[in-house]
Amino acid sequence: MEEQKSREKSEKKKLWRRIGIGVLSLFLFLILLVGGYVIYMQVQYYRIEDNQVIVTENNKEELIKSGTPYTLMTYNIGFGAYSDDYTFFMDTGEMKDGRKTAGASARAKSKEEALANTEGSIGLLKEEAPDFIFVQEADEKATRSYGINQVELLKEAFSEYASAFACNFHSAYLFYPFHEPHGSVQAGMLTFGKYRISESIRRQFPVDNSFITKFTDLDRCFMVSRVPMENGKELLLVNVHLSAYDEGGKIRAKQLALLNQVLTEEKEKGNYVIVGGDFNHDIAGSIESFPTEQKIPGWVFELKDSQLAEGYHFVRAENAGETPTCRGADIPYEKGITYTVIVDGFIVSDGIKVRAENLDGEFRYSDHNPVKLTFELP
Repeated sequence: MEEQKSREKSEKKKLWRRIGIGVLSLFLFLILLVGGYVIYMQVQYYRIEDNQVIVTENNKEELIKSGTPYTLMTYNIGFGAYSDDYTFFMDTGEMKDGRKTAGASARAKSKEEALANTEGSIGLLKEEAPDFIFVQEADEKATRSYGINQVELLKEAFSEYASAFACNFHSAYLFYPFHEPHGSVQAGMLTFGKYRISESIRRQFPVDNSFITKFTDLDRCFMVSRVPMENGKELLLVNVHLSAYDEGGKIRAKQLALLNQVLTEEKEKGNYVIVGGDFNHDIAGSIESFPTEQKIPGWVFELKDSQLAEGYHFVRAENAGETPTCRGADIPYEKGITYTVIVDGFIVSDGIKVRAENLDGEFRYSDHNPVKLTFELP
């Protein structure tokens, strides 16, 4: 009897030893897995150098003229994911009744929907047939848009335009969020023009280099395209996409400082300048302009003319009080319910005759609406 008890006790010890070894092995495996992933992310990580020369494809010979009206559109197409019922996992908010809200998805709902939204966004641009186009958040190759090359689709759709592409988001495979990993991304911004572009330069914005954030934030930039005029002067078209999700706005302040530096330098040279794109700031005093059942999100900050370089101002669209350009993506879009604001538009140097219109795409294909600028140089 005593011998049997001793054997049973010995077997229990062996069992617990095996369990302990198993748990320890699993723990060590997880440490190695996480450590290996961090090493993988660090090896893949890099920032694009400043002042990168961008090749202009399909360039034109015709030059723009003074005293002639031209049109320019800007549109953040949201990598083809944002149909009006789409929500994004990084967006959070709060209803006026105190209910917290949060987006769910890290990828487009399907490849078919990403393609349909991309083609829908292209259709909105083609309807207006502007002389110049700025596009932001176009994927070249990304898990989140199921490998659809939106850059090539845009180039094909606007094959009669000169084009320049600058990368502003490149990441190794992101396993977050765990229920639907964002995956790997290669994406950027495009500038199109029906007239000659003599040079395009990618300028690197200051970005958050803190651990974790540096792997997930965009490699923010702005692209400066020089458009020669018949009279020998130059028009600078600057395609811009400032940071979002920047608590306290510290990074965006640094980005604005660099942009203002460039604007000052070009004004001193006597050039005309138009900056357009997604500023991720309220640029029209529109924080509380539109009906909503949501509280003002924490990411909304206001930019004013007084914060710009001397000799520059924001262009307020004629219908700014009626049509927003961006919606919150923490809940599906519903007019009068979802928070909306104006973050897309243009900065121009003094002396340029301008008129802007926010086009109401009803957020069918993106969480942004396109904005159209009509301008005439002296």
